[in-house]
Amino acid sequence: MIGDFRLALGFLTRVPVSLVGPVAPDAMARSMRLFPLIGALIGAMTGAIYLLAARLLPPLPAALLAIAFGMLLTGALHEDGLADCADGFGGGRDKDGKLAIMRDSRVGAYGALALILSVSLRASALISLNNPAGALIAAHCLSRVCLPGLMLALPPASATGLAASAGRPSPAGVAVGLLVAALICAPLLRLHLAAVAAAAALASMAMALLARRQIGGYSGDVLGATEQVVEIAVLLVILALP
Repeated sequence: MIGDFRLALGFLTRVPVSLVGPVAPDAMARSMRLFPLIGALIGAMTGAIYLLAARLLPPLPAALLAIAFGMLLTGALHEDGLADCADGFGGGRDKDGKLAIMRDSRVGAYGALALILSVSLRASALISLNNPAGALIAAHCLSRVCLPGLMLALPPASATGLAASAGRPSPAGVAVGLLVAALICAPLLRLHLAAVAAAAALASMAMALLARRQIGGYSGDVLGATEQVVEIAVLLVILALP
């Protein structure tokens, strides 16, 4: 379990992690059951930054600093995927063309607009929430638990790349991840848990359907984009609930 935690932490963040001994071929896929736990930790640290910054600054700069800290913590892994997906899905004519654009490190108009919308929606939601720290924990937790489920539901779009080499989680591993997410989010969301979880599931399903239609499966960029879309959906639904 400790090894899985270290592997998941090293995969989802820039935190230096030392792994003891050789990594088993299925280790990465197995560690995905702890993705929601890592997400919750990211959300907790991001929320702490927001609360500290909000003591000194107006809400909007505090929210932007918190989001920037989250990007530093994760190496902007998911933002990069969102930009690549937006450019590829928006600019490619066929599957090969879309994948080629997604592999290109340059950011186009679609990608830039997607990033602007992502940061703007998250920041505007944060400054309007009654419990922004709790919402960040739930949003980051639920957005990460959706990733193994998407990988289980779709085939890899390409035989190469980080997503394909990571392997695919087992149904039992996905179930454990869902249980971990429920245990983390239940005290935070209480009566709103079902509605927020449904929003996360619908956002993830929408991304899965889009990815299947566009490139026939998932890639690392699709996973990153899904994290962003689910995170935004969770924050907006929490904001909309009474």
